[in-house]
Amino acid sequence: MDKIAIVILNWNGSRMLEQYLPSVMQYSQDEATIYVADNASTDNSLQFLRTSFPQCRIIELDRNWGFAEGYNQALSQIEAEYYLLLNSDVEVTHQWLTPLVELMDAHPEIAACQPKLLSACDHHSFEYAGAAGGMIDCYGYPYCRGRIFTSLEEDDGQYDHLQEIHWATGACLFIRSADYWAVGGLDADFFAHNEEIDLCWRLRLLGRKIYCVPQSVVYHLGGGTLPPSNPRKTYLNFRNNLTMLYKNVDERQLQKVMRIRCLLDYIAAIEMLLLKRNWGDFKAVLKARKDFAQWKSKFADKRRHIQETRKTTDANINSSFSILWQYYIKGHRLFSQLP
Repeated sequence: MDKIAIVILNWNGSRMLEQYLPSVMQYSQDEATIYVADNASTDNSLQFLRTSFPQCRIIELDRNWGFAEGYNQALSQIEAEYYLLLNSDVEVTHQWLTPLVELMDAHPEIAACQPKLLSACDHHSFEYAGAAGGMIDCYGYPYCRGRIFTSLEEDDGQYDHLQEIHWATGACLFIRSADYWAVGGLDADFFAHNEEIDLCWRLRLLGRKIYCVPQSVVYHLGGGTLPPSNPRKTYLNFRNNLTMLYKNVDERQLQKVMRIRCLLDYIAAIEMLLLKRNWGDFKAVLKARKDFAQWKSKFADKRRHIQETRKTTDANINSSFSILWQYYIKGHRLFSQLP
């Protein structure tokens, strides 16, 4: 059994592999076994791997399972104490694994962690997808230490302390295999987006801990699969976020949270249409809400299991404030300005 299995999920990403895999091989192969799980790519990804990196192990999946089920399919074929889910557009650094492993080995109560993510385009700024660790507000909106919505902070060492967080980014998620499978892995129905937040939420409801380890640093390009303005991405984010809330929010808060989210989602859709003239994203939000309403019952059993087995309350996990209020009304653009 491997100590650490680094698993890169790939779909038609030969350019990303060519650019970023060399750093992973250079700084990781002495400590970890490196896998590329291919979601039935139609480009030259497999040929490139076999020619350029024969020492990298390949898992060929029979179709494009998406991010969530793609990882479930791949990880089910790997025996390791720790999994490290790594995006194909991440540049790693010297000894980046050491602080992650040392923390997890010393603290069995920690289920997962992430390094500090800086931008591959600007090494002095935090990267959108994970920054210095993810949080979530009382209505399900995610934000990070170092990034609130589209406001990215420069990295001046302000978050260079070890910190418990709500969720670790799927761009670079270091997790115990036992914890991953204890909660059933990533939710395959999500396909992509919000799946790692949902996974971490389920782990935290069981009393497990998630941390950011800023002594480990990686650089993430981001947006390698879908650009930020892609309506498909908007659709998945809204649909999956609502599903995540339905699954995980305490019964006493669920109706209130869902009512307010309904209002906020329609306000967001109107803003996309009237202010941003973005017809595609407007339709994506409406479709996301419609599809969530239609498939919500599909998750009733999952919700029941999560609520029956939870060991802590939402008050011990989520922020008690609205990040929308803090950001748009109070003008708080920095994580340090939040309550």
